[in-house]
Amino acid sequence: MLHDPNRVYVFDTTLRDGEQVPGCQLTTPEKIEIAKELEALGVDIIEAGFPISSPGDFQSVVELSKAVSEPIICALTRANKGDIDSAVAALKYAKRPRIHTGIGSSDMHIKHKFNSTREDILARAVDAVKYAKQYVEDIEFYAEDAGRADIHFLAQMVEAVIAAGATVVNIPDTNGYCLPDQYGSKIRFLKENVKNIDNAIISVHCHNDLGLATANSIAGLQNGARQIEGTINGIGERAGNTSVEEVVMILKTHQALGLHTNINTKNFYEISRMVSSQMRMPVQPNKAIVGSNAFAHSSGIHQDGFLKNRENYEIIRPEDVGFPDASIVLTARSGRHALKFHLERLGFTLTKEELSDAYHRFLTVADSKLDINDQDLLLMMGKQQLA
Repeated sequence: MLHDPNRVYVFDTTLRDGEQVPGCQLTTPEKIEIAKELEALGVDIIEAGFPISSPGDFQSVVELSKAVSEPIICALTRANKGDIDSAVAALKYAKRPRIHTGIGSSDMHIKHKFNSTREDILARAVDAVKYAKQYVEDIEFYAEDAGRADIHFLAQMVEAVIAAGATVVNIPDTNGYCLPDQYGSKIRFLKENVKNIDNAIISVHCHNDLGLATANSIAGLQNGARQIEGTINGIGERAGNTSVEEVVMILKTHQALGLHTNINTKNFYEISRMVSSQMRMPVQPNKAIVGSNAFAHSSGIHQDGFLKNRENYEIIRPEDVGFPDASIVLTARSGRHALKFHLERLGFTLTKEELSDAYHRFLTVADSKLDINDQDLLLMMGKQQLA
């Protein structure tokens, strides 16, 4: 499957992991609308749901399988026959089905979640992959809580599930615990010590409990992983998942990494707004890539530099992510250059002295208002309204 060693596959779990956020449940028609946007965005895999968990989730996987044709449609299961049977049934209309099965890999989970032993967990992992493989060719295995797992046992598990037929191995930092160098070296260890690792794609699925999901995902890719799992706007359990738009734009910005995706980045702004609206989850204004302030400049020094040459303060062009043009926001910290820019936009041509006078009047207004709009500027200049 991995014909291009520098291609990174994008696995979107907005409709599964993202939808687990309290209050963000979607109807099947809403899921289909988002799935079609994800298809247009160019994601490689859509995780459509966890079929055994509810009739609604089962139905969503069925309907999403019918609605989109390009991406692989993936269904989540635990490592048992009942879950896998349900996923197989839900995926019957999928053009390119994938089953995502797995089990805990850390001693913490083995002892305190499963009350089991490493040997038993390993056997259950292999049995689940072999069972799923009878029905679906593309099997992804997740080693839950791999971030805290013993590296030698993790390597043993990965080797065993690949031998059993797994085509993708997911190494999740389920609790968002790892530091980037720890997570990166974990991926590198698997790459260098699992003898059949080249028969599968390594996937990274990171959580953001310590704000490191994106950094950890990039560290994983730098060390040999070639699939990244995330959500639009970084939504998800607790503090959220890796933000798809952040990882993709990092790869696009840092060409030296030599990695690329098939994502149409110009669609990011639109799909971000759609997901935010459908899930009733506001995007924080200073969120990287898609936040409303991501391309807004308010500091006077920054504004001056930006107006002289936008690359002084922009490493991504707003149009690359489908964002309305960068905005120079007028606040009390804005300088003369920014004020002149806005006044000229409104049709005022001022001498140096007139600008200086207008600037002093502007500061008086700016001290009493958080944001200055066009109407404020027109009033300040003695005009009542836009012509």
